[in-house]
Amino acid sequence: MTINELFNYTCKSKASDLHLIAGLKPIVRIHGELQEVAKSKPLSGKMIQDMIFEILSREQEERFMKEKELDFANQIASGVRFRINIHFEKDNMSLAARLIPFKIPTMEEIEMPKVAFDMVRMPHGLILVTGPTGSGKSTTMAAMIDLINKEETANIITLEDPVEFLFEPQKSIFRQRQVGTDTHSFAEGLKHMLRQDPDVVMVGEMRDLETIATTLTVAETGHLVFATLHTWSAAQTIDRIIDVFPPHQQNQIRLQLAMTLRGIISQQLLPKVGGGRTATREILLNTPAVANLIREGKVQQLNTVMQTNARLGMVTLDQDLKRLIKEGKIAKETAEAYNLSLKQAE
Repeated sequence: MTINELFNYTCKSKASDLHLIAGLKPIVRIHGELQEVAKSKPLSGKMIQDMIFEILSREQEERFMKEKELDFANQIASGVRFRINIHFEKDNMSLAARLIPFKIPTMEEIEMPKVAFDMVRMPHGLILVTGPTGSGKSTTMAAMIDLINKEETANIITLEDPVEFLFEPQKSIFRQRQVGTDTHSFAEGLKHMLRQDPDVVMVGEMRDLETIATTLTVAETGHLVFATLHTWSAAQTIDRIIDVFPPHQQNQIRLQLAMTLRGIISQQLLPKVGGGRTATREILLNTPAVANLIREGKVQQLNTVMQTNARLGMVTLDQDLKRLIKEGKIAKETAEAYNLSLKQAE
C-alpha cells in the first residue's frame, strides 16, 4: 500500500491514528485500540523512508535529516488533514499520524457542559484545556474557538505546531500561524502577537518557561487566551505551570496566574458502552476562593473546592466518572481503570 492508500484506509476505518514502524505491519488506532491494517505486509525501513519522502518538501526533508524529528500537517486529495510526526527508531524512519476531523465539531456534539460555554464568552483571561496525548484537547479547543467565530466579531490568532483544524471565517477573522514556518517558536510568535491587534489567542501548547510566561502576559493584557498542557488534572496543571519557574519567581507567577486564570478543563477519552469513546472532564473555575488558594500555594485543597461547588459548574474527575456510570455511558470497570479511588465507590 502507498502512503496515500494508508491515509485513505485510516479515514475509511474511522481510525484516529496511523503508525508505521519498521518490521511491523501498518497499525491504526480505532476507538483507542491498536489494530493491524487488514491484508497488509510488514514494512521495511526502506519502504517507510520512501513513503515519508513522498509527502515531504525538499526543505522539510533537509530539516528532518538534520534534526531527526519533524512535526507537520499533510492534506490528502479528499481534503482530510493529518498531523504527522516523523522520527528515527533503531536507525529506521518511523511515522505517527493523527487524523484531524474534516469538520470542526460543535460544543454540543462533543457534549461540553454549560459552564464551558460561559468560559468561551468571557471577555479576557486564560482558559486551559489539558489532558494526556490523544485526549481530544485540540478538538475541544477548536470547538470553543469556532463558537466565538459564530457569535462574535473577533480577530483570532492561533499559534500551532502544526496547524490542525482549518477555521472558516464567519463573524471573526483568523490568522493561523505555524511554528517553524510562520514563526520560529511559540514564545517568539507570542511576543509579536500583541502588535497584531488580537482579541482571542490560541496557543497550541505551552511547552516551556518562556512560552508559559509570555502566554500569561498576553492573558494579563486584556485578551482571551486558550492554551493546552499535557497534565491530568486541574491541580497538577497549576503545579506544572508554577514549577517550571525558578523558586525566586514562583510567588510572582502564583499572583499572575491567580489574576489571569478563568478556568481549567482537564479531560480524558474513555471507551464507551456499545463502542466509540466519550470524554470525562474535570472542571475548575477561578473563583475568589480558588484564586486565594493559588496565591497561597495550597493547590492540594482545590479538589475540595471543586467537590463543594457543583452549583457553579465545577466537577472533579471522580464526580464526572460517577455521572458517566450512572448515565450508562461507561462501565464501572472502565472508570476504575482510570481512577483508583472509584474502587471504593458503592
